[in-house]
Amino acid sequence: MSGRTTRPQPWRWARLLETPQRLCFAAAALLLAGSGLWWCLALLAAQQGWPLHWQLPPAMVHGLLMTLGPMPLFFAGFMFTAVPRWLDLPTPPARSLLEPLLAQLCGWAALLLAAHGGSPSLGRALGAIGLAAVAWGWSGMLWRFAALLRASEAADRTHARALLGAGSVGALCLWASSAALLVGEFALLRALNLVALWGFIGASFAAALHRMLPVFAAACPGWSERQPLWGLWAWLGLCAVEASTALWTWPPLALALALLEAAAGTGVLLLAWRWARVQTLGLRLIAMLWTGWCWLGLALLLSAASAWLPLGRAPLHAYALGFLGTSLLAMASRVSSTQAGRSVAADDATWGLFWVLQLVALARIGAALAPTLLLSAAIGWAGIALAFLLRHGRWWGLPRAGSGRPPLTSCSLPTPT
Repeated sequence: MSGRTTRPQPWRWARLLETPQRLCFAAAALLLAGSGLWWCLALLAAQQGWPLHWQLPPAMVHGLLMTLGPMPLFFAGFMFTAVPRWLDLPTPPARSLLEPLLAQLCGWAALLLAAHGGSPSLGRALGAIGLAAVAWGWSGMLWRFAALLRASEAADRTHARALLGAGSVGALCLWASSAALLVGEFALLRALNLVALWGFIGASFAAALHRMLPVFAAACPGWSERQPLWGLWAWLGLCAVEASTALWTWPPLALALALLEAAAGTGVLLLAWRWARVQTLGLRLIAMLWTGWCWLGLALLLSAASAWLPLGRAPLHAYALGFLGTSLLAMASRVSSTQAGRSVAADDATWGLFWVLQLVALARIGAALAPTLLLSAAIGWAGIALAFLLRHGRWWGLPRAGSGRPPLTSCSLPTPT
């Protein structure tokens, strides 16, 4: 019997259409790396005194991109690959998401063009059209996801409904942001960005992590199959309060909000301490998720302290880079590894990116007191995003490792026997 060597399979664009996860994650990672490099170059130009024309406020464009750019596309990859399994439904074809996905990518490209070209009025008009295209694309994805919910007869659809509700908040924020940009209401745009950060992004993470954390921790003894639903409602309630105060503030309520954040942050850290007692944090994926959870508690405590101390944007970036960034890296790496047929989610490369991200988060928080750290944090974030794109982008265009079977539709860990 003559031995035959197997030729490596070439990378193909067509394989991005094999599952929604591959298609949406590839687009999200491309947008994440592109926006990170753009912001890094913008800060470098400002530091060096290079002429860079701005027709829209740089911080506003950066906030919109970081909040509503890659995150919804990562969510879509998860919602149309893992969530159908929760709903006892087959995975929908990735091609059905291609049109709304391209609308979102083109919309963000239009916003970046609007930020640097033409006149301020033209910039506002083109940027508003771009945001409307993003809103239309995301609304189209939500419509398809709602159809899955309507078709499902699964007994437990709570988390999927929470994802749909959070996504609807995001769609409303995008449509409202388009109108606000058109008329030049930049203060309203900043408020809508914070609403989306908590009411959309934060609430989506709450729904996904509440459902998935017991699954991710299934390889460790001492963890129950399901968490009680009161934890989900409390988390979503906190997101609703934070989103509401971004739109409407009343000075007498500022102290009450600070006390609520202090209590919530303390509760989160107490849960993290309990989690560390019953989990094996030596498992890298578990340690990454645990660290993200600790960042959430720290962000809430910093936000509470900012009622008395001049902390600037430190609480915001502890939440966005620390909690959201770390949790996204852990979950996206796990989903991508499973889909690619790889047994180890948090290998040495992912573990290295995780530690660089912790340094970047600390640098961005420290920039509230030492602004010279801002460029270093931007360079670090751009490097993480680019490394994630190059590493996982190779997987998304290759066949699933180890077999000729199609990619999996689950991102769960095996339950120990």
